[in-house]
Amino acid sequence: MDIPGTENGQRKERADNAPARLDPHARVPLYHQIFLTLRSRIYSGALAPGERVPGEQDLCGEFAVSRITAKRALNELADAGLVVRERGRGTRVVQRPPTPAVTASIEGWLENISLMGLSTEARVLDFAYVPANGEIAAALDMDAGDMVQRAERVRILDGEPMSYLLTYVPADVGRHFEREDLETTPLLHLLERAGFDAASARQTISAALADDYVASTLNINPGAPLIDVRRIVRDSAGRAVEYIRVLYRPDLYRYEMSMRRVREKDGARWTTTLSSPAPNGAHEKREHSGKRQNNG
Repeated sequence: MDIPGTENGQRKERADNAPARLDPHARVPLYHQIFLTLRSRIYSGALAPGERVPGEQDLCGEFAVSRITAKRALNELADAGLVVRERGRGTRVVQRPPTPAVTASIEGWLENISLMGLSTEARVLDFAYVPANGEIAAALDMDAGDMVQRAERVRILDGEPMSYLLTYVPADVGRHFEREDLETTPLLHLLERAGFDAASARQTISAALADDYVASTLNINPGAPLIDVRRIVRDSAGRAVEYIRVLYRPDLYRYEMSMRRVREKDGARWTTTLSSPAPNGAHEKREHSGKRQNNG
């Protein structure tokens, strides 16, 4: 990966308590999206300890949701130990805990990234059209030297940099949005808005060590371990429309998967159990076969 010299872009400031947009098409329920927004306000200090949290009616107006949805969001805050709900006194913040790690299951990674805009902000460090080198050309099924849009960003979680992102898209795809759009809207949403539906992806997860530049960007020491995620996204026609590499701080981001042992005629194997939140809050369980593992 080519790490550039620094060129700080202009960051769009937004208030921590500014109205957030919900994504009605996401697999994550609306009440949980509201929970993420309110939790972010608590962690950032926009809602201070002892301060009253917007009530059910307030949330209905801000997010255009039903009272049942608003109530579930507040109940989730209470279950997380962030607020206390008292009849006649409303809901108040009880503490301001330290910044938590963002947790994502392997299968929910795409949805998790799309929803990060609810509780994080993106800062664009560099944005340019450049000739594709061999690695990028191979990933995007193009010739070396073809032009691509290259964007370098850092994602901030409650004031703390949590990930460094490099994205590459073919030049004709990238012309549909500007640098400023990447500060406010997830790249996948920009692609789909431009008519390039994300139909499939191939992703690898490994480990990497932070070089001097990435370390300074993420406020960590050079040589610190990072989670290295790379993904190639293709549209419904099979065209590669995005190549992304993300370096995560493992103290602020982790992956989880649930597994269960399945007995078959020729032996036992592990399968991952996926839990996909539906809009009504129900969870649809399904299984994906994994390679046979004999280590316990």
